[in-house]
Amino acid sequence: MIELATIAKGYQDQLVSQYGHTMQAVHHRALRQIISCHTPQAGAMLYHCDNCGANSTLYPSCGHRHCPACQHQANSNWLDLQRQKLLPVDYYLVTFTLPYQLRHFVWTHQKWAYQAMFEAAKHTLDAFFKRDKRLGDVNGLLAVLHTHSRQLKFHPHLHFVVPAGGVDKKHKCWKKKTGTYLFNANNLAKVFRGKFIEKMCNTHYYLPANTPTSWVSDCQYAGKGDSALTYLARYLYRGVVSEKNILSLTNGQVTFQYQESNTKEFTTITEPATEFLWRVLQHVLPKGFRRARNYGFLHGNAKQTLHWLQLMLKVVLPPIVISDKKGVCCPHCKTIMTLALMRIGHRIISGQSI
Repeated sequence: MIELATIAKGYQDQLVSQYGHTMQAVHHRALRQIISCHTPQAGAMLYHCDNCGANSTLYPSCGHRHCPACQHQANSNWLDLQRQKLLPVDYYLVTFTLPYQLRHFVWTHQKWAYQAMFEAAKHTLDAFFKRDKRLGDVNGLLAVLHTHSRQLKFHPHLHFVVPAGGVDKKHKCWKKKTGTYLFNANNLAKVFRGKFIEKMCNTHYYLPANTPTSWVSDCQYAGKGDSALTYLARYLYRGVVSEKNILSLTNGQVTFQYQESNTKEFTTITEPATEFLWRVLQHVLPKGFRRARNYGFLHGNAKQTLHWLQLMLKVVLPPIVISDKKGVCCPHCKTIMTLALMRIGHRIISGQSI
């Protein structure tokens, strides 16, 4: 296993030289933070042992979403929060994908294109819910944007975790669909295509001439939803590559592995370190853009509706386990140490004031 920070430290100058014309401020910031993670550049914390008098210095994590060396707790917290919102119904994982011919347009118009993808996909699912009399017209959707393929190529697509049920506003009741079929994937793709192209035309963007008329969507049965949430949580924090899949760094060449979707077997790719770094960094989203969103009765403004549904459906919520943050143990006597000083940038803060 090779740490991403090790590759970034050794090849950042070559990366900027080769891809500087393409890199934006968010890419430079991600590179700096990944390099500084758990180093004095990120700050420092001085711990003191009241038992034996020993001192120990630790360096904090960078906290960047694309750093695979941190964000473990944030990832776990997000997954626990989403599990609290699951209802006792069947769930589906619905995926909307843009064709290859639009990827250059999306790359050069990221903020607009990603927002348009969210809106077009959400409106598509809303329309299908309203047309199906077995479903209520108010749904609860969780959407997550992914920009990478398994090989870490630029491949923007949206995943929705969709319950097979909704609220009937007129009769103020819950309706649900049984079985393992929700919507036709081809029909979803057609409507999504129409809504996305409409948004492009309304903004006076031109569709590439070679754009196919058939787009791809998928609608897979996901059981009670937990497996879909676990899959989405994997890439929400800590970047698009796990360091266990970075196998080697030899003579400026990085070898990493990915799992094939069909065979589930691992395939390796070897390429120059600069190309690998850009393969990872290109997936950093525009500043302030939210990768995960809740709609309908899962939206933050609809908590009362969600609570009403949970009561009506007799949902037994799993207890929220708040794990106490483990203290820092003294390397000599194993006693819990006390934070004495913290440095953030050039500021020195006393541990007693934290």
